[in-house]
Formats: sequence, structure tokens, C-alpha cells
Amino acid sequence: MKTDKKLIGTGLLTAFAASLCCITPVLALIAGTSGLASTFSWVEPFRPYLIGLTIFVLGFAWYQKLKPKKQIDCKCEIDEKQNFMQTKSFLGIVSVIAILLLSFPIYASVFFPKVNNSSIITQEYKTQKVEFTIKGMTCSSCEHHVKTEISKLKGIAEVLVSYENGNAIVKFDNKQTSITEIEKAINSTGYKSLKSKIK
Repeated sequence: MKTDKKLIGTGLLTAFAASLCCITPVLALIAGTSGLASTFSWVEPFRPYLIGLTIFVLGFAWYQKLKPKKQIDCKCEIDEKQNFMQTKSFLGIVSVIAILLLSFPIYASVFFPKVNNSSIITQEYKTQKVEFTIKGMTCSSCEHHVKTEISKLKGIAEVLVSYENGNAIVKFDNKQTSITEIEKAINSTGYKSLKSKIK
């Protein structure tokens, strides 16, 4: 039964590793250390393999648990009580946790505060629209983290962040903030603002 424990442990570990790059920005925001957010972005290219490994390991653990047991020809009565960690219930709990971890990027946005750009921009000619190229974002969790940090600045009218395009398009009042301040906000998340382009 040590094999069961190893399979379950491996399944949980691979599920956690697969979602690590998306969980870290949320943990960093909660802890107030936003610079640590991009620490595990290097895991993203391995995510499909880790997901596959998690599914394989947990599938094998379920197979082991559900396959018919060999009948032993013995007249002795064997009534061995199973430890909770060896039961189907425990494997079910581990499977649900693994599914929640693997699907974390889908619901990660609920952990980020709602951004309300309530800046008052009195004259349209004061606004500027700039596109920032950002390196290191790997999922929607990264997008929300960058958007949250930029939105904390005064004079931000609109922020669109895309990890797929690796950019952020920011509309802001250039009398209240600057391109340099926005770049500092982006870099404070741990992701890197490589260049900016006025639109």
C-alpha cells in the first residue's frame, strides 16, 4: 500500500507544479510581495506535460484501487481495516484537489481585487495611450496582477493586459502619471516592461 501513497503524493505534486506559475501571482498579491509573482513563470512551458503526468498518475491510482482483488485460497479470516489514506474516499478527495489545482487559471481572477478606474480626466488632450511590451506573463493570473498594479496609479483611465500578446495597453492622464511610473508599476510585479510605444 506504499505504492498507493506514492501515486497519490505524485499526483498531488504534479498538479501543484502544473498550476504553480498561476498560483504564485495570487499568493504574491495576498502576501504583498508582488515582485515574486513571476518567480515560477519558467514552469509554464512544462505545464501540458505536468497536466498529462497528473492525469496518468491519478488514473493509474484509480485503476489500482478499482481493479478486482485476487482471491487467496486461505481458510483463515483476513479482516484488515484500511487506513483512511488507502481508501477510495481519500483518493477521491485528492482527485478533486488535483482538478481544482489544474483548473486554477480559469478561476484565478476571483482572487484579484476588482479594478475601478475612477480617475477624473477633464480634458481629452491630456490623455495618452501607450502599449507596453511585457516579458514573463504566462496566464490570466499574470494579466490580473499587472492590471491591478497599473490601476493603483493616479490618472489611469483604461488598462488592457494580454499575456497571449505579451503586452499592456494603457490610457492615462499624462498630467497625473507618466510612462516611467507605469513601467515601474509593471516591473514591480516581477515581469519586465521591455519597451513602450505611443499609440
